[in-house]
Amino acid sequence: MNQDPLLSGLAGLVADAPEGLLDRIAARWVRVEGPLGEVSVAATDQGVAFLRHYDDPAAAHGFAAEFRARFGRPLLPGDRPPAGLMPALRTGKAAGLRLDLRELSDFQRDVLTATQRIPRGEVRPYAWIARQIGRPGAVRAVGTALARNPVPLLVPCHRVVRSDGAAGDYVFGAAAKERLLRQEGVDLDGLRELAEANVFYLASDTTGIVCFPTCHNARRITPRHRHGFRSVAQAESAGYRACRTCRPGEVAA
Repeated sequence: MNQDPLLSGLAGLVADAPEGLLDRIAARWVRVEGPLGEVSVAATDQGVAFLRHYDDPAAAHGFAAEFRARFGRPLLPGDRPPAGLMPALRTGKAAGLRLDLRELSDFQRDVLTATQRIPRGEVRPYAWIARQIGRPGAVRAVGTALARNPVPLLVPCHRVVRSDGAAGDYVFGAAAKERLLRQEGVDLDGLRELAEANVFYLASDTTGIVCFPTCHNARRITPRHRHGFRSVAQAESAGYRACRTCRPGEVAA
C-alpha cells in the first residue's frame, strides 16, 4: 500500500507529535482471514470503522483510497488485528468488538444496531428492521442503509432478506450472501420452497406459537405439528400468537 501524502508530511515535522496524535488523524489497517477469504480492515482510535472483501486480490490495493474517500483519513499499517476482531469474524458475533460508526446518521446506526440482534443462522426481512427502529414505512431506506454498511460481516447485513423469500442484494454480491448464510446453517432451498407455496411463517399446534421459519423455535417443530401461513395476521386469526424470540409480529401483514 503506497504511503499517503498526509502521512509523509507528518513524518517530516521537526518536532515529535504528541503521543496518540497520529492515531487520531490516521487509521490502522490489517488484512486477516474471514469467512469469505481475506478481508481488509481499518480501525480508528474509536474502533473498527471499515471492512472490505475483494474477490480479486489485486483490487485490495484500492482499499486505502476507498477508505480515504469515505472517511477522509489516511491509513497506516497495523501491528496486529484490533482486539476482538478475529473471534467476531469466526463466530459472527461482534459483542466484544468496538466499532466506530461515527460517520453514520442516527437512522443508519439504528438500522445496524437492529441488524446486530439477528442471531447467527437466522434471517429477518427488511420490513422487520424497519419495525424494530420505529420506522415501518422506511423499508427502502433500510435497504439503502444496509448497502452502505461500513463493517459487513461484523454487522451481519447478510442476514436481512427480502419479504418474498429471496436473499436480496449484498455489498459483496448475492453469491457471497448465499455462501455466508449457508455457512451459518440457513436452509435457503427450504425457504425458497416455502415462499413458492406462499408460506413465510411457521406455527406449532403444540405450543400455539408462530415464528419466522429460521427461528430456532420454528426449527424444532416436527412436520406433523407444523402449519404454514402467509402472514402473522393469518396465523393469529387461526389462534396462534407471535413468538417472543423472533418477533414476527413486527412485520406488517
